[in-house]
Amino acid sequence: MTAMLSVADLGHTYQAKDGAHTAIADLSFTVGPGELVCVVGPSGCGKSTLLRTISGLVRPTRGEVTLHGNAVLGVPDDLAVVFQDYSRSLFPWLSVQKNVEFPLKRSLGRSARRARAAEALEWVGLSKAHRKYPWQLSGGMQQRVAIARALAYRPALLLMDEPFASVDAQTRFELEDLLLKVKAEHDTTVLVVTHDIDESVYLGDRILVLSGSPASVVADLPVRLPAPRDQITTRESDAFVGLRAEVARLLNVGKGSGEVRARRKADEQSAAKWAEAERAEVSRAEAEDRAASS
Repeated sequence: MTAMLSVADLGHTYQAKDGAHTAIADLSFTVGPGELVCVVGPSGCGKSTLLRTISGLVRPTRGEVTLHGNAVLGVPDDLAVVFQDYSRSLFPWLSVQKNVEFPLKRSLGRSARRARAAEALEWVGLSKAHRKYPWQLSGGMQQRVAIARALAYRPALLLMDEPFASVDAQTRFELEDLLLKVKAEHDTTVLVVTHDIDESVYLGDRILVLSGSPASVVADLPVRLPAPRDQITTRESDAFVGLRAEVARLLNVGKGSGEVRARRKADEQSAAKWAEAERAEVSRAEAEDRAASS
């Protein structure tokens, strides 16, 4: 199978006040057309940085990302991202409907945009909220708007950073099943970052398990669960339970040793450093953009 997405020897180092911090190091993997690959790893290991480099929002300090065989040097036209910080990705002055329509302006006429947006909002259960504004919605509903916007765009590659973290359990299950349905119907390639081991097993065709910071690939696990998947029978199956346990072991989940506790504390400290460094880099980029446009 020819890879749609290829990540080769990828690394990124942030410059912060207290020195350089390497978020990811020597990451290499591929994603084939129509695959759904889940990425799991400890907090602060660089998962969000990985998505930003793949999307072209952050230029890696080393290595290469290619999409359809072409180097990613900016944000590709056929890519969509659902950010973990969903509230910053929505336009507060636009209605829910207009937010979902926004990325379609360059490719579709008005009536087609409205129909596509209405369909996506129905998928995520927000048809009745189309006239509201993001600030009138709960956090979970805002996240569903961000997901609807990405699904309406129908990208070749969909990147999702903790996409269901802000919704309740029932809505999470419904959105997981929706993602599988959209992937199957539109042959969308999806890369999902998640902290939820069960979610990675339920959704994925493969699971990439990352090490602690700086991130590298510890394991690339195939998920051999029968389709269609079901929230009850799939999660009760021996194959599901066995793979979940394997991922947990690779992440050292559930172990109470002092070594693991120390590693978790170091991961949390790393997460805070990466977040500070990433905010500083984003602020610098925004300042450069403002200077260039003035």
